[in-house]
Amino acid sequence: MRYAHAVEEVRAAEAALMATLPEGTLMQRAAAGLAAVCAQLLGGVYGARVLLLVGSGDNGGDALHAGARLARRGARVTAALAAPKTHTEGLAAFREAGGRVIVHERLEGLLAPAGREFAGTDLVIDGLVGIGGRGALRGLYADLVRALPDDAAVVACDVPSGVDADTGEVVGDAVRADVTVTFGTLKPGLLIDPGADRAGVVELIDIGLRDLPAPTVIAPATADIHPPRPSAETDKYRRGVLGVIAGGAQFTGAALLSVGSALRGGAGMVRFASAARVVDLVNARWPEAVTTVLPEASADLESVGRVQAWVVGPGLGVDARGERLVEAVLRSDVPALVDADGITVLAEMDTARRADLLNREAPTLLTPHAGELSRLLDATREQIETHRLAHVRRAAADLGVTVLLKGSTTLVADPSGPVLANLTGTPWLATAGSGDVLSGLAGALLAQGVAAAEAGVWAAHLHGLAARRAAAPRRGLAPAPITAEDVLAALPDAFAQLP
Repeated sequence: MRYAHAVEEVRAAEAALMATLPEGTLMQRAAAGLAAVCAQLLGGVYGARVLLLVGSGDNGGDALHAGARLARRGARVTAALAAPKTHTEGLAAFREAGGRVIVHERLEGLLAPAGREFAGTDLVIDGLVGIGGRGALRGLYADLVRALPDDAAVVACDVPSGVDADTGEVVGDAVRADVTVTFGTLKPGLLIDPGADRAGVVELIDIGLRDLPAPTVIAPATADIHPPRPSAETDKYRRGVLGVIAGGAQFTGAALLSVGSALRGGAGMVRFASAARVVDLVNARWPEAVTTVLPEASADLESVGRVQAWVVGPGLGVDARGERLVEAVLRSDVPALVDADGITVLAEMDTARRADLLNREAPTLLTPHAGELSRLLDATREQIETHRLAHVRRAAADLGVTVLLKGSTTLVADPSGPVLANLTGTPWLATAGSGDVLSGLAGALLAQGVAAAEAGVWAAHLHGLAARRAAAPRRGLAPAPITAEDVLAALPDAFAQLP
């Protein structure tokens, strides 16, 4: 697991630890770790050209102390001081080690010819803004980021400047790091896009923080994904029976994808119900599924048979039929996953009726993308995309259910507790039908007794692994575009990667 803590919690833990240590010990620990990562990236430190971007805070001090260590090993280190005020002890140590300093007053002129002063730099250490930074970079800070040499490795100190450490939000210019060296614990913004994308590879340095509360965000690794495994005594009913209600007159492919992913996601049986035409297609593609034709005016789930969880919504339609079926599922006494058109149906209900349906004893998992979530919240799609962490928390709290917000970073939130983040996947997953594959996979886990939040993030993790496998370069070629069917076909390979 990768655990991330909010800035306020990190500050409190650092203060408690510093009270027990000689002054400057924590910064020296951070600088030693930062310098070690930089030395590894450089390969040979002696003669390497290193540029420090130094702000006025403690991150600037970390960068200066790390620069001093590299200078003592023979690197040619230049510190660009972006503010009139600089960390006093760090600057003194850097000068003593033989580092070159460009003071704040001289920097603006040096940047004018497209950063010519910094050409030939091998590595840049970003120490402009620390974890307390908020909002857009301004003035000389933004100018320095824009002038970074294209051919140098960039290492961010704790968090890339311009990235909100608590949320991953980016407003305006921000450092795009190859590696981010963070101290004590991960910060949420390093796990959530667009901040995660700006952070590159994240290296965590242990500086001795011990008094940290429960994490704000948790990102499982592949080793942490443990779907139920059948034993010698397991039969198909004990493996989980999932009911899927999907597809309609307009969209039939969603039904095929969600049923297929449920079957490949470990469910012992899938019971599928829909209109006659969709049932015929599912029978032809997935003969393993047990199917039921639901008449147009019917929402009789008893005719489908007993299930241990439901998936409703993919390709369902948003007409009266879809509304009846969503309500029937949410009136049941087993876990339910609502996706796609099912979410739109909920959004179009009046608030009281929606609250009544979602106020159920059994677990409920909603799996919207930002546009679908905007229909449930008083927020635009753009606002949700910009403030993903805040909106997934708000949705879970306001609706009283588990919410999986799909996107470049998939986030899963319960009404209380930490948010779960998925770090697998590929931009090629932005393709029609991939959400239908995810809903069937998560539904299969729900039917096997996995809790709603874990079912959501485990499914997203496996979904991402399958997509990476499907898009992987072959015979030296670049990664290829993939379809949802490719992701579905790669699910067995994704499960094979689990411990």
